[in-house]
Amino acid sequence: MAHESFEDQTVADMLNKDFISIKVDREERPDVDHIYMAVCQAMTGRGGWPLTVFLTPEKKPFFAGTYFPRSRKYNRAGLVEIIAQMAAKWKEDPERIREVGEQVMQDMTSRLLEHRTGGEVSEETLHEAFRLYERTFDPANGGFGSSPKFPTAHHLSFLLRYYYKTGKEKALEMVEKTLDTMHRGGMYDHVGFGFSRYSVDERWLIPHFEKMLYDNALLVMTYIEAYQVTGKEKYAEVAEQIITYVLRDMTDEGGAFYSAEDADSEGEEGKFYVWTSDEVEVVLGIDEGDLYSELYDITESGNYEGRNIPNLIDTTLVSFAKRKQIPLEELKQRIEAARVKLFAHREQRIHPGKDDKILTSWNGLMIAALSKSARALDKPAYAEAAAKAADFLLRELRREDGRLLARYRDGEATFLGYVDDYAFLVWGLLELYETTFELRYLREAVQLNAEMLRLFGDEEKGGLFFYGSDAEQLLTRPKEIYDGAMPSGNGAAALNLLRLSRLTYDAKLSQAADVQLQAFAGAVAAYPPGYALTLAALDFAYGEASEIVIAGDPAKPQAQQMLRTVQRQYLPNTLLILHPPGEAGEEVRKLIPLVQDKLPLGGQATAYVCQNFACQAPTQDLEDLENLTS
Repeated sequence: MAHESFEDQTVADMLNKDFISIKVDREERPDVDHIYMAVCQAMTGRGGWPLTVFLTPEKKPFFAGTYFPRSRKYNRAGLVEIIAQMAAKWKEDPERIREVGEQVMQDMTSRLLEHRTGGEVSEETLHEAFRLYERTFDPANGGFGSSPKFPTAHHLSFLLRYYYKTGKEKALEMVEKTLDTMHRGGMYDHVGFGFSRYSVDERWLIPHFEKMLYDNALLVMTYIEAYQVTGKEKYAEVAEQIITYVLRDMTDEGGAFYSAEDADSEGEEGKFYVWTSDEVEVVLGIDEGDLYSELYDITESGNYEGRNIPNLIDTTLVSFAKRKQIPLEELKQRIEAARVKLFAHREQRIHPGKDDKILTSWNGLMIAALSKSARALDKPAYAEAAAKAADFLLRELRREDGRLLARYRDGEATFLGYVDDYAFLVWGLLELYETTFELRYLREAVQLNAEMLRLFGDEEKGGLFFYGSDAEQLLTRPKEIYDGAMPSGNGAAALNLLRLSRLTYDAKLSQAADVQLQAFAGAVAAYPPGYALTLAALDFAYGEASEIVIAGDPAKPQAQQMLRTVQRQYLPNTLLILHPPGEAGEEVRKLIPLVQDKLPLGGQATAYVCQNFACQAPTQDLEDLENLTS
């Protein structure tokens, strides 16, 4: 619509004659997007982008839809005709239009604020979620439902938690099948790394080529968790490749992360990413070109509009190596050398546009992903990147009074932060603390969490509103709990509250977590798979409370080895705390009361493993520590 209509002089003249036109970046103003998307869904039964809404001067909607061509075609009304009709109706009877807008708003407001507060949360909700995931799982291709397929990594992360809790192999099978097929498909960029936003087909072959930071951050976390659970190096490799892409192509010089890369280049979707067989042969030579093309499904006829999306859907490196009688390590080396050459060649093409705005919420997710990866893989460079991004946000995206802001670009930070900004950044800071043990990140998390409750909390019905009490007051204040492509801020906040209440022994935070879960109990119980991150919070709440304190000097090898022993494991409901000696230890004791009596015995690093508020005998033996935590 941008090119077809909004850059068209006739359309512009019609709009400017009778309307005030406002184009909204839905990532900068998700509050506006939430409200008017609900309007579109209420009026038409469906939603999507681009979103087109006509409003009265009071901002009340009376007509909504998604894409409209410039002029009528294929029985779809054209924007030119719609503009003329809306202008005529307004001039004929503006009061009738206002009545329509008022009625739409009443219907939409009741929908937005209905969260089925009745009902109770319980462990049974977790089991029902598993049964529903199993029912919608695609055993042939992985993922859930039919096309289009979105990665929705938070669903897989919940299933890993469920497997850890129950030992049900089916939960792990669904995760592994989905992670494997997604990565082998064309939705994954096998030349430059990173995942596209979704696949238009059920086999994960043809992507919508846009790459989003939040997708890649969430997928890093899930692949890392799968590596921790299974010990399979392939999952760690995918996570590291995604991180390579983000640090290479999506990182600002200040350390924060850009939002997205477009699907289009030179006016054509996917042009940057696809190949012809002749082009591959020119870059790699005949022998290596044939090898690469056979492996990655690159043919003369093509698998996508006459060209090719590299993919491994019908093969794997292991099976291909056996069939070609090439040692696996040799094949890996040859394919990597080919990839490097193809990547260098592709870099000479015209790149898709980059959305270089920095969003606090999405950066919070990437900070969490890097922090978890640094722990699991013992990669200090990832922790350094996470810390640099966190420091950037805390420095550049906060006002002097401490109020978090949502967007930074070209030296300008603006838009009051939404609940997602607070919840996801607190999540990232908690993960960063458990990676670096720099207490300042935990302090910032505690402070931002308190501010979040003050600005967004609903004291009457519980839960968190999407935008703050100090923000521009729109037609209504919605609460978002449903997990779409991204998990909801309310779900993340519930998990944060539980973790912080255990770390700080703050009874008020524990109570706030209970209220948070109860506020949406009815909605979650009605369809649990729609609320994966809230399910993770439920699992945390009903799971065995577990804390591990390592008392000792983090500069010494023994303490480092103890920390590594814990950090590399998958322990989703366990909090890891470092209690160092000296003044640093005094500061930790002020913030984390649990460590008060947990000291290094005989001057040696000592581990304290506590479950359900009772601690095992302290140990200084690495094997004992591993046995106590596994």
